[in-house]
Amino acid sequence: MTALGLLYPGHFAEDDYPRIEQLLGSDIRVDLVHTGAGEDTHRVAAPREPGSAELLAEGVEALRLAGVETVVWAGTGGFTHGWDGAQEQVRTLARLAGMPASATSFGFVHAAREMGVRRVAVGTAWPEDVTGPFADFLRAGGLEVTGLRSPGAASPAEVAAWDEEDVLTLARAADTSDAQAVLLPDTALHTAAHLGLLEKTLSKPVLTASQVTVWEGLRLADRRVNAPTLGSLFTREPLVQA
Repeated sequence: MTALGLLYPGHFAEDDYPRIEQLLGSDIRVDLVHTGAGEDTHRVAAPREPGSAELLAEGVEALRLAGVETVVWAGTGGFTHGWDGAQEQVRTLARLAGMPASATSFGFVHAAREMGVRRVAVGTAWPEDVTGPFADFLRAGGLEVTGLRSPGAASPAEVAAWDEEDVLTLARAADTSDAQAVLLPDTALHTAAHLGLLEKTLSKPVLTASQVTVWEGLRLADRRVNAPTLGSLFTREPLVQA
């Protein structure tokens, strides 16, 4: 049994994680602890609050007691601190947890690299002043951003209520002809049930927050699981680096 620990801000798309656990179809356990919702809005300052050291520390203790092997901060907000600031947040998390740690933002970069993807299109439910820093974060990680789509939803609660067609609409709008993959980084967005349809519709890999978060936890635990219903990311062998 491999036990993954996730620290998740709020209660928006939390049900994606037990769904993913079920779809993995193996000896994987996903333990989720809430860190507090922070502000129910999308703006540059808001994502920082749920990822504060104080809130992370509270959640880490519960995960440690649950016997997890790795911990991932399942909130993309760390990117608002820039690449170096986000790395410091992860180092703090690892120190608090006493185990390998990462964050969803880094998961997107690691997943794209492992798939051999360098050019990505990004679709978010954030306003442009939040999406822009995420694109900068991806560029700092060595990715080329071919396009950004930011309709600017009013709140994470609104995004959590989006249905399959809403998610498809965002992905289609974000896609560009030269993108090798489409990224949907909003952690309030339900995507676990739609990954197959998303990739079939766009004819390319789609990486989403909940999917990438669990994959990042598995990467830290040195586990690879074949689960085609979770998209191309879960059907590929890791690349052999020269």
